[in-house]
Amino acid sequence: MSKVQIKVNDNGSLRITGDVELLDGQGNAYPSKPAFSLCRCGLSSNKPYCDGTHKGQFESQVRAPEETAGQ
Repeated sequence: MSKVQIKVNDNGSLRITGDVELLDGQGNAYPSKPAFSLCRCGLSSNKPYCDGTHKGQFESQVRAPEETAGQ
């Protein structure tokens, strides 16, 4: 099984790669893809997938916290 990676793109989508199953609220599976992008701005007309509508209309740059030395 390949390792799943989720990347929070600056000012954009969540990019998912790896062997993962995407389910709707009732537990129904979406067609499998080796990689896909999920909308996080709420503007996509193809939810839950990103369609690029966010460009120039959504700003978010999330960074992982730096680990504290000695812990």
